[in-house]
Amino acid sequence: MKNRILNVGNITKVGILTAAALLLSIIELPIRFAPDFYKIDLSSTVVLLGSYIVGPLAGIIIAVLKTVLKALIAGTTTAFVGEYVDIIITILYVFPAAITYRNHKSLKNAVLGMLVGIVSMTFFGCLLNYFLLIPVYARIAGLPVEHIVKAAALLNTKVSDLKSLVLFVAAPFNVMKGTVCSIAAYLCLLPLKKLINNQEQ
Repeated sequence: MKNRILNVGNITKVGILTAAALLLSIIELPIRFAPDFYKIDLSSTVVLLGSYIVGPLAGIIIAVLKTVLKALIAGTTTAFVGEYVDIIITILYVFPAAITYRNHKSLKNAVLGMLVGIVSMTFFGCLLNYFLLIPVYARIAGLPVEHIVKAAALLNTKVSDLKSLVLFVAAPFNVMKGTVCSIAAYLCLLPLKKLINNQEQ
């Protein structure tokens, strides 16, 4: 019973972590080589730590709550397509990491989990960008996909079509976001190690 997500202690942790993730999600950094709907924030760091501290399910809950609350507070510029993809990408990052870490809770496995998460979010993120995010975003904006490709090409000379946009913009963006969030999470792990270990006791 102690390790289940639905207890007062875990619900409290999830609530605090969701609030922290929401605050961090407001601070977004644009990427020079990418269109303006690609922005990095550190909210996934908190989601990852939550999945390590409480468990994989908690990570999913925090990811969903953080994104939904942000959309309700700040609104959406992508008819919720961006928010939907953000939830999926975050889960693709934190869930494999949490599963890898849960099997053996050590700093080495925590780092291994982060690497697995980065690979997961990059690979599947490229598929989501190619088949969902960019085409649907273009449709909602009333623009042809080629218009977005041309806009990206002005920022990144390697972009010439949708495939190259995904390869040279979406892929490095996800690698960069995953790496930044993982480094931040790693720096937080040592002071939080006792709290994380207590989840198993």
